[in-house]
This record gives sequence, structure tokens and C-alpha cells, in this order.
Amino acid sequence: MVGRLAPSPTGRMHIGNVYAALAAWLGVRAANGRLLLRIEDIDAPRVVPDADRWIMDDLTWLGLDWDGEAVYQSQRLDRYELALRRFQEMTWDGGTVDGVDGNADDMSRDEGGAACPLVYPCFCSRADIRTASAPNEGDGFLIYPGTCRRLSDEERQSRMTCGDRHSWRIAVPDASAAASDRVVRFDDRVFGPQSFDLARQLGDVVIRRSDGLFAYQLAVSVDDLEMGVTQIVRGRDLLRSTAIQLWIRRWLCACGFGAMGEDLRDGRDVREPADGLRTVGAEAAAAVRGMTSQSTEFAHLPLIDAADGRRMAKRLNSLDMGTLRERGVDPREVVGYCAWLLGVIDEPQPMEPHDLLPMFSWRAVTADTSDRRVNVDEVFR
Repeated sequence: MVGRLAPSPTGRMHIGNVYAALAAWLGVRAANGRLLLRIEDIDAPRVVPDADRWIMDDLTWLGLDWDGEAVYQSQRLDRYELALRRFQEMTWDGGTVDGVDGNADDMSRDEGGAACPLVYPCFCSRADIRTASAPNEGDGFLIYPGTCRRLSDEERQSRMTCGDRHSWRIAVPDASAAASDRVVRFDDRVFGPQSFDLARQLGDVVIRRSDGLFAYQLAVSVDDLEMGVTQIVRGRDLLRSTAIQLWIRRWLCACGFGAMGEDLRDGRDVREPADGLRTVGAEAAAAVRGMTSQSTEFAHLPLIDAADGRRMAKRLNSLDMGTLRERGVDPREVVGYCAWLLGVIDEPQPMEPHDLLPMFSWRAVTADTSDRRVNVDEVFR
């Protein structure tokens, strides 16, 4: 078992962050596994100086240890660049690389019968996308309408040559494909079996932003694969992201990226046509079938909301560990309160993380999957 703590250094940890970190720590330590620390500082404009140091200090204060040195996403840009470059060499040509049954020919070829690129430049602004899209499932998530996916190769090249600002998107099967081709399924330890229609619920997502920064979805997929992560614990708001990350991860495996895909790098069933684009055939698709979602355990947690109903967030100045420590709050109180939020203990009481290990089970968390609302000002006076 290999898990990870993956905080973003955009401010001080708040109670919701500790709740998720404790769940990740318990999930791994209860299985005698390894827990890695990854500082997700890929979004440089949002990084707060010294926040990484504050986070590591708070984790230590709470008794949540990790194994090895911290890994910084900002020091792994070459890996994300390599992943993008390999994706830019890929086209779809039969086989279902996402690991579900079905024939991918219908989703992999354009109207002229030519293989389609896996990733493509997108010249749309946010305003363009908002105008052409409708929020999905009432949560405000916008499905990209595929505007730039329909551009000809000539028009794409012309606009890039002119220096038009663009992001890079990874293509998913479109809505006309068979359901078996476009649906990603996985089991979640808390919320049970999950099924996401890539075309109807996610669409083609950005993997490199127009400002040149790599997107969360690509960076996390590369990191979890290369770091050998086998248990991922995070909030339920990222259930949808898990589906697209599994899609990305399976393509990473298919083009020989990361430990899981090393045996594909000898070129077996990966044919390179004269135009230099790699096309993945059915044998390579079969080789990665089942290697990703089945080898990774997911646990998505109910969210923690503040007393006013808003989700706890650093940008909303949710009560943080710095404030609690200044008040003289005992770290065991924080750990015990978060253990109660997880359902591991029946009522809040001071606890050491190690004392919780004999009591921990994912069944306790699944007993109540509703979001939690807390007033930490009343709890930690």
C-alpha cells in the first residue's frame, strides 16, 4: 500500500485539510503501507511563500508523519512536458485504451476516416466556452463543446503559427460512441461503484493551460503513476476528476510512461507511421486493460462545510492551524475531532493518531456519507 498526502501550498491548513490528511494517514498506516508527501505547487501564481513549510510543520505537530523526502511538483515540470510531448505523438487507431469493452474505431476516426489526435490545441477563451456550454448536473461544471476539436489540421497549424494563445486538451470519446467506449467505472471505498460518461459528464479537458502552466489533471495523473501510489484519499468533489485521471493514466501507460507502462516501451504493437504519429493498436490496449483503476484504491470523503454552509477553503479564511496553535489548542484535540468527523470514534475526544489505528476502517466512514457542517470556533475555544 502506497498513499500520499498532496497539499497545495496556498495557505495554512484548515480543519478540512486535516480531516482529509488524517484519513489518508490512517488508510495507509492501518495497512502497514508507505505514505508519501507531495507538495502540489504546480499553480505558481496561487502559491504562498513558506506555506509548504507551514504545512509540514502542522503535519508534524499533529503527529501525521510521512516516508521519505517531500516531492515538489514544481521540480517535475520535465515529466509533465514529456507526457504532453508523447500525447502529441499519439492518435487513436482501434482498441479501447481506457480499459472498457467495445470497439473504439467509431470514436477514434474523424469523418474522413483518418486517425484523430489524442490532444489538440484549443483557442477558446473562457467566455467562448461559457457562451457555448451549459452547466452540467447543476454544479456549475462546464462541458467543453468541442469547438477546436472540429478544426482542420491546416487551421490549427495556421493559428499556432500566428501565435494565437491556446491551451492543450485531451480528447475523450464523443457522445455518438457506444456507451461501453465512453464510460469509465471504478469502485470507491466510501461512495461505492462509480460510473462516469466521459463525453456527457466531462468532455475534453485541459491538460496544459493557455498561460503555459500544466493543469492539475495531467500533473496528478503523472505523479500518482510514477510514484507508485495505490491508495488515493480526497474529497468527494473530485470523484469526477478521478474518471478523467484514469483516462489520462491509461494513455500514459499505453505510450510507455511510468512504471506500469515500461513493458510497452519496446514498441510492441505501437506502430509509428511515416508522419511520426504513434497509433496504439488493440494488443497494446489490452496490455494496459485493467492495470489502472483495479490497481489503485480510491476513497472520496464527504466534504467539510463551515457553520454558514460554505465549504471550508483557505480563500474564505476558514479557521486554520496557525490560529488554533496560537490559541493553545492541543493537537490531540484536533486529531480527535477529525477522527469523530470521519466516524472512527463516537464523540470528539483528544487522541493520538497511532491510538486510532486499531479503530479505523473504511466501513466507519461509509456509515454517513453526508457532508459535515462544523463550527470550529465553538469546538476549539
